[in-house]
Amino acid sequence: MNKERMISNYKKILNFIGYDYRHWTRPVMYDACTKLLVEIGAESLDVLEISAGQYWKTLPFRSFSEMNYPEYDICRDTLKKNFDLIIADQVFEHLLRPYQAAQNVYSMLNPNGYFLISTPFLIKYHPIPNDCTRWTETGLRYFLAEAGFPIDEIVTGSWGNRSCVKANFNHWARRGWFGSLKNEQEFPVTVWALAKKYN
Repeated sequence: MNKERMISNYKKILNFIGYDYRHWTRPVMYDACTKLLVEIGAESLDVLEISAGQYWKTLPFRSFSEMNYPEYDICRDTLKKNFDLIIADQVFEHLLRPYQAAQNVYSMLNPNGYFLISTPFLIKYHPIPNDCTRWTETGLRYFLAEAGFPIDEIVTGSWGNRSCVKANFNHWARRGWFGSLKNEQEFPVTVWALAKKYN
């Protein structure tokens, strides 16, 4: 049995016995962002993901493409095709030129297209290959506005608690059986935004 299949089977067993194998930092973010995408009609969207995760490709979009960072450098590269939605999940904190990257995202969106971005805030340094930036909800809103998105068309959210912050000091903590999903606003672990382009 190959390694990927073994890991998949292991995760299925853990899920069956009630162990949440997901990174503790992400379940609330994924639920909130999925709800935002359902509200804008995800099934009718042509989507590009520039991160390297597994979650977003499971949603029922009209079409789904991926260009994984860091092999695909969103600071430098754009595609000739435009999209209804571009997703950057835990990518922008690693970019040396995030403002240029946000402008490149903006240029690849169709009129009335959306940009979904999520980033960590209170989390350990993790250079993949760099680790440069953190944003609060306010900071992310104004960053996206400076890249061209109308500020009144940017919805933000955040989640975290002190237990999750502490758990991630030494390793990437899984939620497990006891990881609280309580939100303590003064301890945001992850921050996200959905921004809409107008043209």
